[in-house]
Amino acid sequence: MPQNPATAPAAAAPTTGKLTDLEIKDAHLIFESVWRDLVAKVGLENLRFPKEIILLGGAPGAGKGTNTAFITKTRGLTCPPIVISSLLDTPEAKALKDAGNMVGDREVVGLLLRQLLKREYQDGVILDGFPRTNVQVECLKLLVDKMHALRREFYHTPLSIHFRQPTIHIMVLFVDEKESIARQLKRGRETRAHNEEVARTGIGQLWEDRPTDHDEALARRRYRVFKEQTWDALQSLKEIFHYHFINAQGPIEEVERNILHELEYQSTLELDPRTVDRLRGVPVASEIIVGARQEMVRRLDSYELEHRERFATVVTFIEKKMIPIVIRHAISGVALINTEDPVLEDPLALAMLIDVFSERGYHAVVDIHKIEIPEKVDLATGAIKCRTKKVYRIQIRFQGSEIRRG
Repeated sequence: MPQNPATAPAAAAPTTGKLTDLEIKDAHLIFESVWRDLVAKVGLENLRFPKEIILLGGAPGAGKGTNTAFITKTRGLTCPPIVISSLLDTPEAKALKDAGNMVGDREVVGLLLRQLLKREYQDGVILDGFPRTNVQVECLKLLVDKMHALRREFYHTPLSIHFRQPTIHIMVLFVDEKESIARQLKRGRETRAHNEEVARTGIGQLWEDRPTDHDEALARRRYRVFKEQTWDALQSLKEIFHYHFINAQGPIEEVERNILHELEYQSTLELDPRTVDRLRGVPVASEIIVGARQEMVRRLDSYELEHRERFATVVTFIEKKMIPIVIRHAISGVALINTEDPVLEDPLALAMLIDVFSERGYHAVVDIHKIEIPEKVDLATGAIKCRTKKVYRIQIRFQGSEIRRG
């Protein structure tokens, strides 16, 4: 008996990289059904998805689990990844299976979208194992379209900061078939030895033991299924989202260098386009410290969206009055600037100034000095009337030029 497309198993998807008209139609039906349920349940204004989504895929043995923590740290994320296989073991998914339902594309998309709405993922998250089918690929495109539509709808409202420009990365860790099989079998030997030791001593936790990690034919089949299904699904997104192909063939240190090279921060990928235009006159330093990147991006976008006039004034002050001085200190990498400009009297303006320089790759410190200036003497009493003069002492540090001396 034919299965309903909305409940067909995800593994049954066609293995060709090109979507058929039927798959596209099924994806639209599935996604619109899930979307209507979400809107009805939480309301349109509460559909707040992550600012950054990293779709992590990889060949078996390519090191997704090994490198996830490094990618998380590199991007400054604070939440654990969403692992689709684990999501399918949640009470919600088990309830579906216990009721005799198949956990297919519709259920996977529904579970994932509800998970993405959790507050802990608002700045960014890694998705491990999605998309894996052509229908899921199309649903991802539809989700991103909806995220852009939400941003347009709420752009000129007080809720705009919750609907920022989404950044989607496709990251693929790749090893060839020979290396994949060798790593799978090595993992199987290590897992078996570890589990035997846990059983003997009663100390530690058992590791997941996969049958494919002990049989070369099964390991080869698992690799080829990846190439035929997941690889094609991820490749189909190459021309749409930011795509990162990571050579994971070498030792872990080399793989980490490859990941760092691919994920070098580019503000044009993350800031609101209007914010990028506003900051275009401020030069970018050669290296950006990742650190608290998400929070900084959030603040800068909030300045542009919620304090536009003040932000424009501060950026103009930086461009016209500070950058010429900074450029003159390009050799030393340290510029000390004293100013009494009233634009900095607003504490928010000082915060904006520091964040703008930080976003451009500089380190800025502002120190406020108050000086009492005598203005008038009362000859009868001898009292001296003073006015308070504020001097803002700003230190800008950055990587200076290296000069060879003979």
